[in-house]
Amino acid sequence: MAKSTFAYCIYIQAAPERLWRALTQPELTRLYWFGMHIETTWQVGAPWRLVFPDGRLADSGQVLMVDAPYRLTLRWHNEWKPEMREEGDSVCHIVLEEEEGVVKLLVSHEMERETSAFIQAVAWGWPRILSNLKSLLETGEPIFPQAQ
Repeated sequence: MAKSTFAYCIYIQAAPERLWRALTQPELTRLYWFGMHIETTWQVGAPWRLVFPDGRLADSGQVLMVDAPYRLTLRWHNEWKPEMREEGDSVCHIVLEEEEGVVKLLVSHEMERETSAFIQAVAWGWPRILSNLKSLLETGEPIFPQAQ
């Protein structure tokens, strides 16, 4: 079966543990993810939810794998756009690798469908989110505005 995939790599000057906290703690995700936050226990099998600042559900899924502070795999389902919700689940892999004093952060999504509006959307969104994250951790300020 054909897949739609997205992969992105960015280097961030931060310790893996600091980057992991920024990826997993709601008070930090709000700072670079345009005011949104993630709700979960980060236990394998646990549900997770990405929530807009106004409380609406953006995305949801299940925690498939956790190896803090280096690997995270999530089943990911869009909840707020009908055409993407109908596409079903994707799988998101987040991998942190220490490399010469920085962390190489790899984010990928894959979906079992040839052409996916959801994968096209994450290909637009992840670079902005991760640029915000990098800027926040390296300078103290995200580069894109917080309002959604």
